[in-house]
Amino acid sequence: MESYNRASTGITGLDRIFDGLRLGDNVVWQVDSLSQYRALIQPFARRAREEGRRLVYFRFGNHASLLDDLDGVEVVKLDASLGFESLASAVHTTITETGFGAFYVFDLLTSLLFTWRSDLAVGNFFKVTCPYLFDLDTVAYFGLIRREHTFATLAMIRDTTQLLLDVYLIGGETYVHPLKVWLRHSPTMFFPHLLNGDEASPITSSEATARLFAAASHRIDPPDHWHRVVQQGWAALDSLDDTLQRAAADELIDMFIGREGRVVELCRQYATLADLLTVAMREIGTGYIGGKSVGMIVANAILDHDPEARFTRRMEQNDSYFLGSDLFYTYIIANGWWKLWVEQKSHDGYFTAGKSLNRKLATGRFPPVVREQFLSMLEYFGQSPIIARSSSLLEDNFGNAFAGKYESVFCANQGTPEERLHALEDAVRTVYASAMSSEALEYRRNRGLDGSDEQMAILVQRVSGDHHEGLFFPHAAGVGNSSNLYVWDPDIDPDAGMLRLVLGLGTRAVDRTLADHAKLITLDDPTREIDATDAARNTQRYVDVMSLDENRQLTKPLAEIRELDIRADWDLFVSTDHQTLRRLRENNRQIKQLPKVLDFRGLIHDTDFAPLMREMLATLSQAYDYPVDIEYTVNINEHGEPRINLLQCRPLQTRGLGQAVAMPTEVDPQHMLFESSGNFMGGNVRLPISHVVMVRPDAYLALGQQARYAVARGMGVLNKVLKADSFMIMAPGRWGTTSPSLGIPVHFTEISNAAAMVEFTYPAGGFLPELSQGSHFFQDLVESGIFYVAIFDQRPDVAFLPELVTDRPNRLADLVADLAGLSDVLHVARFDDLVLYSDIASQRIICC
Repeated sequence: MESYNRASTGITGLDRIFDGLRLGDNVVWQVDSLSQYRALIQPFARRAREEGRRLVYFRFGNHASLLDDLDGVEVVKLDASLGFESLASAVHTTITETGFGAFYVFDLLTSLLFTWRSDLAVGNFFKVTCPYLFDLDTVAYFGLIRREHTFATLAMIRDTTQLLLDVYLIGGETYVHPLKVWLRHSPTMFFPHLLNGDEASPITSSEATARLFAAASHRIDPPDHWHRVVQQGWAALDSLDDTLQRAAADELIDMFIGREGRVVELCRQYATLADLLTVAMREIGTGYIGGKSVGMIVANAILDHDPEARFTRRMEQNDSYFLGSDLFYTYIIANGWWKLWVEQKSHDGYFTAGKSLNRKLATGRFPPVVREQFLSMLEYFGQSPIIARSSSLLEDNFGNAFAGKYESVFCANQGTPEERLHALEDAVRTVYASAMSSEALEYRRNRGLDGSDEQMAILVQRVSGDHHEGLFFPHAAGVGNSSNLYVWDPDIDPDAGMLRLVLGLGTRAVDRTLADHAKLITLDDPTREIDATDAARNTQRYVDVMSLDENRQLTKPLAEIRELDIRADWDLFVSTDHQTLRRLRENNRQIKQLPKVLDFRGLIHDTDFAPLMREMLATLSQAYDYPVDIEYTVNINEHGEPRINLLQCRPLQTRGLGQAVAMPTEVDPQHMLFESSGNFMGGNVRLPISHVVMVRPDAYLALGQQARYAVARGMGVLNKVLKADSFMIMAPGRWGTTSPSLGIPVHFTEISNAAAMVEFTYPAGGFLPELSQGSHFFQDLVESGIFYVAIFDQRPDVAFLPELVTDRPNRLADLVADLAGLSDVLHVARFDDLVLYSDIASQRIICC
């Protein structure tokens, strides 16, 4: 035997069966007990040490040590409870550091099954570990307990390993049956062999072989461990035994909700065993279902089990599906991207490998068994429109909302089963790819989460709403906050909460949309208006819907939607526009039809919608012991009652109002950058400002579309350069808009380091600020602690002197020489004594 590429099992008879081991071999032993595996490990380890091999023992199981003598053995202790990626990465790192030619012994892989509760994860672990060991010319031993793993997992292992062998104990005798031996063959190799001491004898006669296999019969596919836990849960539910039910519920929570954290504790407190089993039966794949899904489940459980039963009959039934986090890893591994995934976790590869993964994740293929489960889910939903929503492990948790960072994709779900399947697969790929988008990567790094285990689970929801003449949409949708962070009136009670409401799909409530305004409702007084002087200007003009004929999401003018029979009283949503009517009469214009404005006046005045939502938000906030942020839909039933579908619930990031600030009493108007009443968000502050970055409105208006995008990218460069300073950004119209015609199309990561953000009017260009509480952009401001101000300088109580910025030297070229070409548009002024003051009680804000 040539030692440079050969190795020994330590048992002469076994070496004869398959002509010894080769460097690169992964050897998987399927045994009945730990003792059988130990009996095979001991001689292998002994021989390896005798030959001077470097021997590494990966210790992660909850069983006794496989080796009695650890002299000369490098024991690497790992914590499997930290999850698949943590263990796989730690093993990968050790193998890399150890290098070529080492020998390895792994604890029983079956022990991972009871830690992770997922056979799929065990198969994935082997599939990413085995090839790397092969590449480094190692020899590695793995063990499986028979009848604990499904055929699907065994198929993954068989496909990946070089040697797979069954070991039986029958009548006190040990038999070894090779099932796979890569690149080797002999006339008797695949017969069972009787192992007697150091010798192994093939069992070749048909009669003896038949008798042996009859005694060792085990070819019934066992249920996956995950399904076993679910079956035990159903048995506990039927038993009516409280202790059994609590234990079963806790195991399910550990299996697909999480093991620690405030939201997990809320789940233990409010979700019943029946709630959890319902979720479990709708999970595709295994693993955690992610933050967004957990938040929805917990919130609905809190409301469903309200002691006073105030909400149950007013809530829509939830029948969502969940794509478990293990499915995300399976997709990556099945497409051969695991090495790239590991590279992305490194400092140097964080963005470069992330960019590559972002492209690849949008193009991969799903294993056939997964596609079959997707089809089954689509059969359940029929042709109802659905939405695939991100639900990553870190998402929607305390401290990190990830608002708008990951994708959600609507599927109209029309056409043949094959067409609907392709559309769903594209939606899932898009969500997966968004985990590696540049904005998501920046967000995670900025919050110190770049090294965290971030898996992408997916929540698949039936779109709430109904058919309306070829279109599908809910009557209304929006977001709600249990704490009102945008207080523009000293009489507002922030603890009563607020709603942001739109007609149709809720996308227009969470995005800063084109020339549109969502309805803001303060729940202490739902009739309060932000600006009652021109209701027609501050209203929604377009509606997002699903087109069933065109099989896609569309945006329709409100006027078109007004022509539809929406199976509800239109007076709940629109009312007479008295300001426009008065102007028409003053100008002696002929009035053929009363002008209407979308103000939801009937819904607010004539139904219990507002008090119901206030109670709902208060109940959730009390249970969370923290302010909450929800997404919801509203559909009017045949009795004219609003029915609510709670789509999402997460902790609302807040800064609080802060301590009262001594406002300046005597300020020279010539030295005051701006003064206003209301229209700010961020509490009471005294905020020194060292730099002001202003987009000059006249120069910006003169730019073409592409040049305006260049200004946004330039702002992103300044955002990094000024990171250590307290700087304020000012621009006409809206920061973060999707349209350069309405403001500055920056991504949030391009302004994330600002201390304060100002939006001001510029009538010559049609630029107006948007008070966008409840939008994803708004959530980012709150999370990052950025103070927000809207300046409507045409109002009598507002003063604004932008010349105090533009008359100072422009430091743009000094800070970033490459941006000198933008000096006419981007003006950076240095200040030594500029301070921003705000006072909630008086609703006064001054920057001087």
